[in-house]
Amino acid sequence: MKRIIVLGCTGSIGVSTMEILEQFREDFSVMALSAHSHGDALLNLKKTYPGARLALTGSEAPREGIDYAGTAGLMRLLEETEADLVVNGISGAAGLLPSVKALETGKDLALANKETIVTGGDLIFDLARKHGRTILPVDSEHSALFHLLQGRNPDDVSELILTASGGPFADMPREEQKRVTPAQALKHPNWDMGAKITIDSATLANKGLEVIEAWKLFHLDLDRISVLVHRQSLVHSLIRTKDNALYGQFSAPDMKLPIQNALFYPRLRPVEAAYTDLCGPPLTFEKPDLERFPMLALAYRAAAMGGAAPTVYNGGNEVAVAAFLRERIGFTEIADVTRAMLERDWTDPCRTLEGIFETDRLVRERAEQFIGERH
Repeated sequence: MKRIIVLGCTGSIGVSTMEILEQFREDFSVMALSAHSHGDALLNLKKTYPGARLALTGSEAPREGIDYAGTAGLMRLLEETEADLVVNGISGAAGLLPSVKALETGKDLALANKETIVTGGDLIFDLARKHGRTILPVDSEHSALFHLLQGRNPDDVSELILTASGGPFADMPREEQKRVTPAQALKHPNWDMGAKITIDSATLANKGLEVIEAWKLFHLDLDRISVLVHRQSLVHSLIRTKDNALYGQFSAPDMKLPIQNALFYPRLRPVEAAYTDLCGPPLTFEKPDLERFPMLALAYRAAAMGGAAPTVYNGGNEVAVAAFLRERIGFTEIADVTRAMLERDWTDPCRTLEGIFETDRLVRERAEQFIGERH
């Protein structure tokens, strides 16, 4: 049995992961689970998996029935728990340190936390090589690319194409977007996700983060990674080979496919929720409008800048999204905040974990200051 730890087990990725683990009880042993603030849900899972250790990261105080508290507690859980694979479903930059600890303690990493790669990049890959561990992407787009590239000569691949649903405002003019409310932005047409990633999907910041992640994961030049808006969300990624042929991964928009493929890797098992009938509605593709959705253009800019810029892009966006959800700023101001942060002087190349965290701390501080000055 493969021994599994699930981080962020009460979030959207975590819930889907737990459903798969329940379905395949004979294949997996759940060693530990973490949640940020849903302690009751965590304790409820203990009834199903009585041997699992529990961590509640949003509280520093111990709670009856929960073994570890706070970020430090989560680090101890990863150090003290033997496992083969850690599923990291934590949202945002908070997922970086657990990813580092998982690799340092000799565990493979099924990664739904794209911020780990965006902010940690080279450091994460160096750790994986040093400890002989595998990083398995769980984002539907990167999981698709991972499988499409299996067995291929990298020199034969000329382009990676990520698809984007376009979000709920795909046709809305930029001027109208200024009046968008958090409630409107949280209504994604195709996917059921957490609040932060849903807002990122609406601004295309999520796709921007995915471009940076693909660039770092698959080591292709940035100008050979592109995005197409595909509103049906049935084609998750494509690759173009040097003979100009296209190869794509098609499946229904359900995260159980990439999660299950990561859990069972290198084997495949049937995923009924992923079944796609090509006799359904027609599939359409269009180029994204970078003027109406500047967060995607800013991601390419951050990647091209290199150094600390991807960390700055991520941190500025996280602060701006939180401010939008609290109705402190408007929807279009998310890009204004992120752009302003990228225009600051950032000299730290973020080659160490300490440097990454210090840059992340500074950008959040400056983003909050920028928002405060505007409002």
